[in-house]
Amino acid sequence: MGSTSTLRPHSPAAARIPGQPLVCWLEECSKDSVPLVGGKCSSLGELINAGVRVPPGFALTTQGFRSFLSVGGLDREIAHLTHDIDVDDMDALERASARVRSVIESQPFTTELEDTVAECYRKLSVRCGVPAVPVAVRSSATAEDLPDASFAGQQDTYLWIRGVDGVLDRMRRCMSSLYTARAIAYRKQRGYGDEQVAISVGIQKMANAYTAGVMFTIHPANGDRSVIVIDSNFGFGESVVSGEVTPDHFVVNKVTLDIIDRTISRKEVCCTVDPKTQQSQTIEVPHERQTVQSLIDDEITELAWMGKQIEMHYGRPMDIEWAVDKNLPSGGNIFILQARPETVWSSRPRPAAAVRSGSAMDYILTSMLAGKKVS
Repeated sequence: MGSTSTLRPHSPAAARIPGQPLVCWLEECSKDSVPLVGGKCSSLGELINAGVRVPPGFALTTQGFRSFLSVGGLDREIAHLTHDIDVDDMDALERASARVRSVIESQPFTTELEDTVAECYRKLSVRCGVPAVPVAVRSSATAEDLPDASFAGQQDTYLWIRGVDGVLDRMRRCMSSLYTARAIAYRKQRGYGDEQVAISVGIQKMANAYTAGVMFTIHPANGDRSVIVIDSNFGFGESVVSGEVTPDHFVVNKVTLDIIDRTISRKEVCCTVDPKTQQSQTIEVPHERQTVQSLIDDEITELAWMGKQIEMHYGRPMDIEWAVDKNLPSGGNIFILQARPETVWSSRPRPAAAVRSGSAMDYILTSMLAGKKVS
């Protein structure tokens, strides 16, 4: 593997906890696996075991992360660099963050950990039938989406990474993103010590998305639980998640799966793969496609149905990322990339039970009176 297999003087053996793996497959995870693989990867494993279509992958566990930090006393060096930082001193935060990230990203993996990741990546490529399969390398912190604090979105994700050397490099960057100035300040302001927060890194087959975006099983603007809201754009979903583009917007009745509102936006840019460099890039959408609906109605209906199943499984409204893979035939090409509990409206008291204007029941009754087919 080249120079990355060079070891620092200290052995990580003392940091190993018997019975805990350095790496595990996503299907081996469940919602109870947060301490081992963080919020994102445990959610993906839960979805896979619930029968939801999710791209396959594996994860460096928090045990693997702590083993990595134990080599050469890197964990002690980080603790020293972040101890007693004034969270109001942005210059000091930035300096400490830059130093911590630098030492993590220059730290070599042990031969054992590097070989384990390489073997899993090889098996994933064989499983997908694609040599050096493109993957998303995704941070998954143990404190993501806690009831009283959300760390989601504070760590990094890298798209369309090919080859084990690229995977190992992005894994180090994901681990170092646990120590951005923003993340350090956020944890300290809320009383979380570094020992309370660990990170896992998910390595997941990249969906070659023709269209992607987000879906809420509750209306994010008004808390209406009778609808599902879908936002979409061409290419990977990062342009939607980041707010870089105004996406197409669809509102679907949760009971009947009828599309009750649609807004087709002018989508000027999208995120996709460069066929020459095989790297993710943001490009301009051709002018003639900018106002074309990015999802066909059948895909909207299937997505809404999948959202209903996920909400039923978790028993609460969900915030879901999804993609339509252009390399696969319709009927089996919509994948769920992430699902987390919706936290804004779900935490508010629900109004007294009543048939509200605009509710699912109101919609059904109105449609019946109008002679419209509702299912």
